[in-house]
Amino acid sequence: MTETPDGERRSAGLVDEFASGYGFAFDDFQSTACRHLTEGRGVLVAAPTGSGKTVVGEFACWLAVESGRKCFYTTPIKALSNQKFHDLAARLGADRVGLLTGDTSINPEADVVVMTTEVLRNMIYARSRTLEGLGFVVMDEVHYLADRFRGAVWEEVILGLAADVRLVCLSATVSNAEEFGEWLDEVRGGMEVVVSERRPVPLFQHVLVGRRLYDLFDQQAPTQVPLPGARADVNPQLARLAREESRLVRDDRRRPRGRRERRRIEDGYAARQGSQAPTRVRPPRRDGAVEALAERNLLPAIFFVFSRQGCDQAVRQLLGSGIDLATRDERVRLLEIAERHAGALSEADRRALDWETFTEALGRGIAAHHAGLLPAFKAIVEEGFVQGLIKVVFATETLALGINMPARTVVIEKLVKYNGETHADLTPGEYTQLTGRAGRRGIDTEGHAVVFWQPGLDPRALAGLASRRTYPLRSSFAPTYNMAVNLVGSVGRRQARALLEQSFAQFQADRQVVTMARQATQQSEKAEALWEQAQCDRGDFREYARLREHVKQLEGELVRLRRRDHRAELADALAALEPGDVFWIPAGKHQGWAAVILPGNRNTPEPRVMTYDRQIVQISERDVNEVVRPISRVRIPRRFDPHSAADRRALGNSLQARAETLGSRPPRAEHTRPDEALADEVAELRTQVRAHPCHDCPHREEHARYAEEAVRLERSHDETRLKTRAKVNSIAARFDRVCGVLDSLGYLEGDHVTESGAMLARLYNELDLVVAQCVRQGVFDGLSVPQLAAVLSSLVFEARHTDARTPHRMPDDESEAAQVAVRAMWRDIVTVERDNRVDRSPMPDIGFAEPAYAWAAGESLAIVLSRSQLPAGDFVRWVRQVVDLAGQIAQAPGTGALARSCRQVVGAMRRDIVDFDPDED
Repeated sequence: MTETPDGERRSAGLVDEFASGYGFAFDDFQSTACRHLTEGRGVLVAAPTGSGKTVVGEFACWLAVESGRKCFYTTPIKALSNQKFHDLAARLGADRVGLLTGDTSINPEADVVVMTTEVLRNMIYARSRTLEGLGFVVMDEVHYLADRFRGAVWEEVILGLAADVRLVCLSATVSNAEEFGEWLDEVRGGMEVVVSERRPVPLFQHVLVGRRLYDLFDQQAPTQVPLPGARADVNPQLARLAREESRLVRDDRRRPRGRRERRRIEDGYAARQGSQAPTRVRPPRRDGAVEALAERNLLPAIFFVFSRQGCDQAVRQLLGSGIDLATRDERVRLLEIAERHAGALSEADRRALDWETFTEALGRGIAAHHAGLLPAFKAIVEEGFVQGLIKVVFATETLALGINMPARTVVIEKLVKYNGETHADLTPGEYTQLTGRAGRRGIDTEGHAVVFWQPGLDPRALAGLASRRTYPLRSSFAPTYNMAVNLVGSVGRRQARALLEQSFAQFQADRQVVTMARQATQQSEKAEALWEQAQCDRGDFREYARLREHVKQLEGELVRLRRRDHRAELADALAALEPGDVFWIPAGKHQGWAAVILPGNRNTPEPRVMTYDRQIVQISERDVNEVVRPISRVRIPRRFDPHSAADRRALGNSLQARAETLGSRPPRAEHTRPDEALADEVAELRTQVRAHPCHDCPHREEHARYAEEAVRLERSHDETRLKTRAKVNSIAARFDRVCGVLDSLGYLEGDHVTESGAMLARLYNELDLVVAQCVRQGVFDGLSVPQLAAVLSSLVFEARHTDARTPHRMPDDESEAAQVAVRAMWRDIVTVERDNRVDRSPMPDIGFAEPAYAWAAGESLAIVLSRSQLPAGDFVRWVRQVVDLAGQIAQAPGTGALARSCRQVVGAMRRDIVDFDPDED
């Protein structure tokens, strides 16, 4: 669209009018993006953290008010929504701004409404009247669509919004912004991409060795995107330190271990080397690091420590060192903030939350920030830090993706972190995200990133990490059961399928197809050249080679089939075991009778058991060579403690007594052999190979070498072609399989959503189908409020990978019986999913059942935390998840009397700190 001179003047005038309300001149990228909006286009803005891209979102809100239309401002998390609500209310007026976050509703029919992205998704599916008059939607932190758990929500919104709604997508700097923008333009139309690589506050990189700060780059080169032909050299002093350390490590391997002998050799080495002798480089201490930064006026600082426990330990270390970073006046103001946010906490609650240690550190300008903190504590830290009163915060990496808390300096203690499965190196994207917090716009003239020296640190590798901007945006979109019933109910199955083919995931998959097709052609040409060299005068060697290859493939398939079927049977049998089940371990060092103490969960499917000789072990399919099944039961005490000798003795006695009544091992179960036909086919093919004329050729193996490589290339060619076909319409094909499950279970009938499907459409939960089936089958009926809370908790809770795995039980017999039914329902669904080739739903986890029961029964925070040993922040978060699920069931159609029970669960659990929101003060 070509803008007329009058239109350009009007656009510039609107932007200038809006900009006059800010105390700084807009950057080019901000002005450009705002002008696009005035010209009737949507915009994707990709810019570094702290660059001010939210100005564009605020302009969309202002423009909506000026033009008499609505604007929704969406964020990925409630804390960001709360913060943006306060910002916009201060700028536009409280009467014009509303807030919707699931459990909070303030002025929902306002001109501008701030909400989490899930709330908008739910409004679209429910065809809410609130959508009427909507002109703009701002999607802050839109790069969250790469999140594998919640990312699909962003694409659902982008695809589901009315065509006349203008999108304003705000993203961190991603390396494929143009690709993302091209997709947005394709599905929405009229989208412009505005990319800014420039940090408004230059970032300088350092390495802290002991208490000495070294610049990472020679001549203190700040991190910027390198210009063509430019290069930033590593500080030669750091390179020398790395070489010296490497030399010392090699020497250590050859030296004797006695302290006196080592010292004698080291002294002699130093005397020979003189001033050039290498010195042992030590990683910095936290207290020394804080003092070193304070001396250089580099506070406030955020120290990123990749564990909650590490953050809390760091605070205690600074307390023990006596460091005090706050003035008397700052201490008074910090304690005032603390009392304002947490004044409602009782003395018992404060003791349970270690309030004294928290406020002692706070008064010294030191704090931790992580998901394990109570929301009120996090609010105290955030406010104190933003006001410049807190000088050091030890935080997990979640802070880098959360609310606005910039610092003068960011410190990264280690360049590896645990990703839930293994310790992995930080990626350039993660490093950029973390260090993006350094440098406060309008306060600092420069920001600083500091990395602790660690043994083996390579300065050149760190320089590469710090100077790259490789943060590609990859779609995590996948159809879910809830999504499927909502789409089919809205537009029918065929149109829903077509809509999903427009997803960013499919867009990215299609882009790979051209590359893969070119690769397949090259493979085919190389294979044909090799067949020419494999010719044989005895017969058709291509036919012979393919016959041999077919035998080889079928033999491998036979082995895999036997292993896979056997493994699947073993795993399913172990997953079916419940607490108290007595079964026979058929082989291995644990052979004999055993009793299940703790069933498998999402993270650890293997049950924990007590064996006949009273060992407590985890059993996996590797420990059994045949399918196991429960033969009898013993009672497991509700609060069984595997570390208690008395508990172990009592259970061991029960197991041995039951084993005496059962006698020797149970009879072996008979199994069919589905692979017999395949084995017969392999035998027949071997006969054909031996009878082929090329089999007796004296040059057979020489020909075979060429033929095997040709066959390998042909196989690669076929696999590439299969992958290509799989990528074409792959999202729609997955949607078809999801619909197959829903058809089988009665949630869909062609284009018709059944009554059960209408209920499922209002359940937004990872285990939505399990919840819906349990409601249909009456699993939750008749439970008391605490019992229902306990059972519902198993459908939302997910133990952290780093949590210690201790046995958990349901609180009483009624909730345990309901939980057994829940797990049976989950197993039935998994079977249907397997038949339809759908990834199986995660296993219910009872790890939060007892705290949920106790809280719903009215127990105090102090007692619940003491019993569960859960961090306060985790406890509040999981209670709110249970409340959210109960609320969804209560509002879903067709839940009958259960709706009343769920409303009672919401009322019982939304109390005290769970109902307290520091942002609503």
